[in-house]
Amino acid sequence: MVIALVWAAASRFVDPEVFPGPRLVASALYDRLRDGSLFSSVALSFRRLLLGYALSLGVGGVLGLLMASSERFRQATGPAITGLQALPSVCWLPLGLLWFGLSDAAILFVIVLGSSLGIAIAIDAGCRNIPPLFVRAARTMGARGLTLYRRVILPAAFPEILTGLRLAWAFAWRSLMAGELLFVTGGLGQLLEVGRELGDMAQVVAVMLVIVMLGLSTEHLIFARLQESLRVRWGLTR
Repeated sequence: MVIALVWAAASRFVDPEVFPGPRLVASALYDRLRDGSLFSSVALSFRRLLLGYALSLGVGGVLGLLMASSERFRQATGPAITGLQALPSVCWLPLGLLWFGLSDAAILFVIVLGSSLGIAIAIDAGCRNIPPLFVRAARTMGARGLTLYRRVILPAAFPEILTGLRLAWAFAWRSLMAGELLFVTGGLGQLLEVGRELGDMAQVVAVMLVIVMLGLSTEHLIFARLQESLRVRWGLTR
C-alpha cells in the first residue's frame, strides 16, 4: 500500500508516457484482460516455462548425480559447468536460433541451458555437504548404490538442493523472457516488446507486474510450502 501511494505521488511529477501512474497501469492491464491477450500470453509463457523447467530438472538432475557420485566425472566437467553457469542465458539464444530456427524449441533450449546447470551444481554441492557420519552409518547397515542415494544422501541434501531449485526457477523465468523478447513468438515477452514498440509504458509496467505476481505466487504456493514442510520434518520449527 505504501509503495502504491509513493508510486502515485511520484507519477504526478513525471511525464506519464515515461513513468505511468497506477491508474494508467491498471487501465492497461484491464484492456489486456478484456481483449484476452493477457490470458493467452500467460498460458503460452507458462507452458513453455513448465516444459523447459521439467527438462532442466532431468538434465540437471542427471549431471548433478554424476558429479556427486564420480570424482573423475566431477573433475572433468565441474569447471566447464561452473563456467557455463556464469554465462548469461541470453547468450545461448543465437545458438538456439541457428540450430532450431524461430521456434519454441529455441526458447526451450535457452531455458534448459539457463537453469539446468544451476540444478546440477546444487545437487552436487548438497550431496557433498552432508555429514560423512550419515553415509558411514548407512553403509554399516548395508546401504549401497542407488539405495544409499535414495534413502540417505538425497533426503539429507534436499534442503540445499531445494535452494538450487528455487534459483533455477528464477533463471528459467529470465531465460524465457529473454527468448520471448528477442523474437516474435507470443507470450508475455511479446506483450512487453509490443508495449515498447508502441511507446506504451503503461502496458510495459502492467506486464512486468504480472510477471512479478506470477513469480511471487509460485514462490508462495510451491517453494515456500516445500521449505516449510522440510523445516517441520527436520524439527526446525518452534
